[in-house]
Amino acid sequence: MPVSATKTRRVAVLADSDTRWKWGALTASRIASENTGEPDIHLDGYLLRGRATPTARQLQEVGVHADSLREVTAVEFLRSMAQEPYDVLVLALVGGGVQAMLHGLKRVWEERAERPVVVTGYVGVVYEKLADGLLLRHGADLVLANSRQDAERFRAVYEGVGADASAVTEVALPFLGGEPYTGEHDPYTVVFAAQPSVPDSRKDRTYLLNRLIQHARKHPEREVLLKLRSKPGEHTTHIEELPYQKLVQRLEPPANFKLVYGNMGEVLNRTDLMVTISSTAALESLHRRIPTVVLTDLGVREVLGNHHFVGSGCLASWDQLDEGHRPAPDEEWVSRQGVCADGSYATAFDPARERIAKLLARPGGLPALTPYYTPATAPGYLPGILARHHLGVDGSPLPGAPAHDKEPGPVRQIVRRAARGAYRHGVQRVAPVIRRMGEL
Repeated sequence: MPVSATKTRRVAVLADSDTRWKWGALTASRIASENTGEPDIHLDGYLLRGRATPTARQLQEVGVHADSLREVTAVEFLRSMAQEPYDVLVLALVGGGVQAMLHGLKRVWEERAERPVVVTGYVGVVYEKLADGLLLRHGADLVLANSRQDAERFRAVYEGVGADASAVTEVALPFLGGEPYTGEHDPYTVVFAAQPSVPDSRKDRTYLLNRLIQHARKHPEREVLLKLRSKPGEHTTHIEELPYQKLVQRLEPPANFKLVYGNMGEVLNRTDLMVTISSTAALESLHRRIPTVVLTDLGVREVLGNHHFVGSGCLASWDQLDEGHRPAPDEEWVSRQGVCADGSYATAFDPARERIAKLLARPGGLPALTPYYTPATAPGYLPGILARHHLGVDGSPLPGAPAHDKEPGPVRQIVRRAARGAYRHGVQRVAPVIRRMGEL
């Protein structure tokens, strides 16, 4: 009996960072459940080994749980997919990782009559490398767009290069939720949502930190929180070379200024004003109708990502906030961003659920995966992407690929953990120092 014919659907999520694990697992829960809100899926999580593999603390903070969770290499994951009968597979990876897995999966499933529905997408706002990222994701059965605006842009890119655009499916961000904002708290709470890589210079990050502290001094009756994504030494989706925790050690903030970690939804429960450069936290905040500001102090620039919020009504500066400015979002802009502040969130994932149900019911199973990039269409690009995951152009493991022939034994696992620790230390501690020295 096909797994899809049973009551519980089996779903796998492959993720390469804490934020992508959160997106992938929550997306899986929303799109794979036949009845909204009912726990009718079995979720297996796979964490792709790399510089951003989440720590136990990060996984706990994300607050999304799976029936099983383990760390794998790309080749180990593909071996599992050749053996496990899943209904749905969510690839929550950077674009190159998605492309590599699509080619690897095409190979391991070539002898199977049935295969899972493959789903991919983006964690949040898509403001850079639109064409590159989309074409690397082409070939999945569903390419999720988090908003009407993204769905239109995604289809335009695919159609513009002559690729099939039927996989593009409009949904919403899967981690929206919480009670709507009803009024000011006591104390009034201002939250600045920090981002690991935006801005990236010491000067700009120090400027933002100083302005946040100045705001706390100017408004001693307010609680001013700096919401941090990770602790020093941990990595998220992006590398953070200058953690705010280290920068603040040189300053003397007032008592009403605090650093906070934890789940963003819990922080939003006590937020009266959300401030950010371009974080997805702004969309979470807008969904709950919390006053939200996207800062213009460092300019409105593509490199910052705040250009995405042009027309939102949320752009403002610290000078304006110090004087009590309260932004009013543009309702038409908000409605195009998948924020669903109008109460339509409950049905936002219905198109994806319906498409998955049709694909699972397809007589004879699903056809082979057909990515846009092939050795014929991108002979100078594709081999390098696949090689980074130890795969050849046909999707098979390259000679010497880690764990391509057998499960790792106890000694091999110990050596691997030690090597990974050394690798992480090099990437997270040594390399940033060398880069900064090179800039002197």
